[in-house]
Amino acid sequence: MPEAKSPAAVRGSARGLDPTRSRGEHGAARAGGLLQGLAPVAGPQARLLVLGSFPSVASLQQQQYYAHPRNHFWPLMAELFAQPLAEWPYAERIAYVREQGLAIWDVHARCRRPGSLDADIRDAEPNDIAGLVATLPRLTLIAHNGGESARAMRITRALGIAVLRLPSTSPANASWSFARKLQAWAQAFEQAGLATRR
Repeated sequence: MPEAKSPAAVRGSARGLDPTRSRGEHGAARAGGLLQGLAPVAGPQARLLVLGSFPSVASLQQQQYYAHPRNHFWPLMAELFAQPLAEWPYAERIAYVREQGLAIWDVHARCRRPGSLDADIRDAEPNDIAGLVATLPRLTLIAHNGGESARAMRITRALGIAVLRLPSTSPANASWSFARKLQAWAQAFEQAGLATRR
């Protein structure tokens, strides 16, 4: 059983990634060819935890969640919060959504993967989702962003928190229109009690 990455190991960055640090400092890759994921973005006021699969190549290079320009995550957040988040510097985006009660992480801590497709993920090591959830006393909902993330629902359903699967925000999920994704994500926000301005 691979060792899960503990939030305690990233306690200093648990409130969000420091965008001033370089790729090397964050350790995007490890010895042995394993890619290293990003630290969780979370605060004690979090009501909704969104779990992706593993950062894309663009996200690892920029050390930013959902950095691919065609990923719908930040445009969806902009619609839900009625703020031009995609136009803001990354650090401001992260600070804002965290203050609104949104937490972000991935189910995989490390893996091998050529390119960005979830189907190519190999030798994945899990993040310690249970450990993170234990630090979020107001959490009411865990939402898996796409199918690869949803494979961990057997773990998250055992945590005593409501769990659901959302349509992936990835550009690879072309079968869902932006409007259809927005409707599903808005329902999740409502279920979690996140205030939106739609």
